[in-house]
Amino acid sequence: MRPAVVVGDVGLDVIVRPGGPVHYGTDTPARVSVQPGGAGGNTAAWLAASGAAVCLFARVGADAAAEAVRANLRAARVTAVLAEDTELPTCSVVVLAETSGERTMFPDRGANARLAPADVDLAEARWDGIPDLGALAAAGEGPPHLHVSGYVLFDEGSRAAGLAALDQARALGWTTSVDPQAPSLLARVGPATFLSWVEGIDLLLPNAAEAEALGGEAAMLAVAEHVVVTHGGDGATWVCRAGTWSARAPQVEVVDPTGAGDAFDAGLLAAWLAGATPEDALRGGIRAGSAAVSRVGARPGE
Repeated sequence: MRPAVVVGDVGLDVIVRPGGPVHYGTDTPARVSVQPGGAGGNTAAWLAASGAAVCLFARVGADAAAEAVRANLRAARVTAVLAEDTELPTCSVVVLAETSGERTMFPDRGANARLAPADVDLAEARWDGIPDLGALAAAGEGPPHLHVSGYVLFDEGSRAAGLAALDQARALGWTTSVDPQAPSLLARVGPATFLSWVEGIDLLLPNAAEAEALGGEAAMLAVAEHVVVTHGGDGATWVCRAGTWSARAPQVEVVDPTGAGDAFDAGLLAAWLAGATPEDALRGGIRAGSAAVSRVGARPGE
């Protein structure tokens, strides 16, 4: 399996699970837990759980939360290259996971918002068991893969880092993928602008709402070699010029949808990096996404 590099957010999720309908303006009994999070960290952890060697580039604060982030990534077998910000805190996100299955997020990207091009040097990527890129080439595994979270591109403070990472990957001959992450952010910048940022990538990974916001299949295939669209409980579809493949999702109890898309990305990428067909890669993504929604938190279980 080819190794992967992820560029994206890391932080802590404060997950609030109300015991019933939310009573705004007063108390609503709830279960509250603090879990490792951030789209970049989530995808990296699920990639590692799927058997991939993975290196994560991100930015954290100089605080106790950063130590928790580092410990969580080590436990997940993710090699992390984390720049430290002495002014902004480590990212934290309050996630309201309602009994209806709806999820509302209140993100403070913190240090992630200042991820800089200097923080992401793909030549410095490293993985457990792989000393350097030269050793990887000598082993005949093929080039690494770069995955960039859309949150990095949407924020003006970190956009240059995401675009620079994509440029580096192309220059090195790596394959690339991007998850748009949020239709509301797409609406803010406009589909044409976002598509110009990701032009030339190998895999674009939107959900159905994001795919619609981007103008549909034709618009996406004009900039990406392959497009994979997730449809929640209805499965996912892989589209490229060679054809279309679909896979259905099993019925599972949705405990917490946080990070389900990040998990799907990882499961799909791990299978694809191991040489799977589009249909088998879709199944890999659906397995990981289904596992993610079946537990509290955005990361794999023990």
